[in-house]
Amino acid sequence: MIKIDIVRDIAQRLDIKDKEALFIADSLIESIKETIMRYGRLEVRNFGVFQIKKRKKRIGRNPKNKKEYPIPPRKVVSFKPGKEIKSI
Repeated sequence: MIKIDIVRDIAQRLDIKDKEALFIADSLIESIKETIMRYGRLEVRNFGVFQIKKRKKRIGRNPKNKKEYPIPPRKVVSFKPGKEIKSI
C-alpha cells in the first residue's frame, strides 16, 4: 500500500474528494513528523510508538572491494508496534 491508496481510502470513508483527503493525509503526516522531531517520541495507544534512537559510529565495508569506511553516529526513527498491531 502506498500513500495514494491511503488517500483514496480516507476519501471513500469520509465521502470527500481525493484532493481533500490528500490534504488530510499530508497534514497528519506533517503533524507526526513535527511531534517526533520536537519530543523525540510519539505514542499512539493501541497502535504503537515512534521513537528517535541513536546509532553508534561503526565501520562499514564495501562488499565489492572489501574496503572499510567509517559510518558516523546518527539518529534514526524506530517504530514499536502496539498489542493490537502485533496480534494481526
